Amino acid sequence: MFVWVGLSFRQHGISNDEYVQHTYGQMLLDWYRTGFRDDDAFHYRNLYLYGGLFDIVAAWLEPHTSLWVWDLRHLLSAGFGLLGFYGVSRFAHLLGGLRLAVLSMLLLFLTVSWSGTMFTHTKDVPFATCMLWALYATALVVRDMENVSGKIIVLLGLAVGGALGLRVGGAFAVIYLILLVIWRVWLDHKHQHTPVFSRLWRMVLVLLPAAVLAFVFMAICWPWSVIEADNLLEAARAFSHFDFNMQTIVNGVVYNISGVPRSYLFQYLAVKLPEASLLSLFAATVVCLFGRQHLDVADTTTRLTMHTLLTGILFPLVFVMDDRPALYNGVRHFTFLAPLLAILSAWAIVAVWQAIGRGQWQSGNTCHSLWGQAIWGGVMVGLMLVTLFDIVQLHPYQYVRLNRLVGEQQAAQYKWEGDYWSSALREAAGQLNAKKLPPQSHPYWVAACVDTPQIEPYLDKRFSVTRRWEEADFFLSTTNMHCHEVMQGQLIGGAKRQGMWLSVLKDRRKLEGNARMGTPAKN
Repeated sequence: MFVWVGLSFRQHGISNDEYVQHTYGQMLLDWYRTGFRDDDAFHYRNLYLYGGLFDIVAAWLEPHTSLWVWDLRHLLSAGFGLLGFYGVSRFAHLLGGLRLAVLSMLLLFLTVSWSGTMFTHTKDVPFATCMLWALYATALVVRDMENVSGKIIVLLGLAVGGALGLRVGGAFAVIYLILLVIWRVWLDHKHQHTPVFSRLWRMVLVLLPAAVLAFVFMAICWPWSVIEADNLLEAARAFSHFDFNMQTIVNGVVYNISGVPRSYLFQYLAVKLPEASLLSLFAATVVCLFGRQHLDVADTTTRLTMHTLLTGILFPLVFVMDDRPALYNGVRHFTFLAPLLAILSAWAIVAVWQAIGRGQWQSGNTCHSLWGQAIWGGVMVGLMLVTLFDIVQLHPYQYVRLNRLVGEQQAAQYKWEGDYWSSALREAAGQLNAKKLPPQSHPYWVAACVDTPQIEPYLDKRFSVTRRWEEADFFLSTTNMHCHEVMQGQLIGGAKRQGMWLSVLKDRRKLEGNARMGTPAKN
């Protein structure tokens, strides 16, 4: 994984929010450097509603490395992604040992909403990593209760503080912890008649150092959150009613982001998860419903770990169904579910394998059980290889992958959000730079269906980005949401994978009159 990151972190484009995020990180550093006098960070757009853990680290590292700042950010984001892989291995090992740990990491790699996004989703992947480690620490707390070690307390405080130091959604981690501690106390009271209220009070005292550490770490990364007593609540209110004029698409239907159906996240999970994960989760559900006695009778620790894992998955899904927040970019805002679903999918594969081995459907016939396990294993390996084949062909834009539930891929790419982060424009810009063009006294004007800071750093001195698109000599665009159809021109390049254009480069120099004017996108 380290070798893969080292070879590929320079291949990704600047994402939509990166310029403003990095500026925010620099402003936070200025606040500290000026002795808390320069408070521009607390008035910069709406960035003050976010924590700056990632951005302040990236801004601090920038002058201390020779890496280009955008490649530095992508390498740092990938580092969080690798820490997520390690967190998955520890969580899965706690649930089912080494075999489950390895299988979980493999499924996480095949989940393109993680492995394809870990370089460029510099808000979502670090947040997801912190949430994963917070849930893992919660599982250890619920396992040990009053006997929890100081090491776990520190891990819990840093993970929760880091999550809150990125976005207010880190409060989910606190809710998980409270619910699961209460659940463990109730279970012990039910089976062992232990006291409830006195034990809850002891747990408050045990967890108090973690709470203090989390608060301090959050305050360092997100100072705005503690400057006023109600700032955290203001951030929570802002994100629960977050809305602006933007559209998204799901299964070919276009919605305003505040009007997406309750099923939006579920539909995107269904088409973004690898096929092996979907089939294993479905098969394990069938086994649990109709043949639960054939599953392993887990010990108390394993059951509590599974309860923790399911809480981390189900609570956000119920929240989405109930609160109906504004959603867009597919599963991006719920990237923190990807590692947990990888663990659950790996567990499901093993559980179905074991159920077949116990003669779930073969009336105890050993030969049939072995054949059943061979078929199940073969299907899983085959589906994983299909996903891996797609990842290799789509690289480095594998996060656009849709699984086979969507049918024919070239048609399906226009029914779902594709390269919404515009990463493929880097390749198209490189092709434009390679063009041999006649010299002229003024620059060639380039229109781009993207924020100017995302494309400008990739163009050489012959080109200048313009917002007056009708005057542009060249047009660069992703194909996401049909933006490439807004302007006419001769197609002379772009990024193409598996027969799909992910970005296009159009030459507009010969166009005249109305042909130079833009037309609205289909959506």
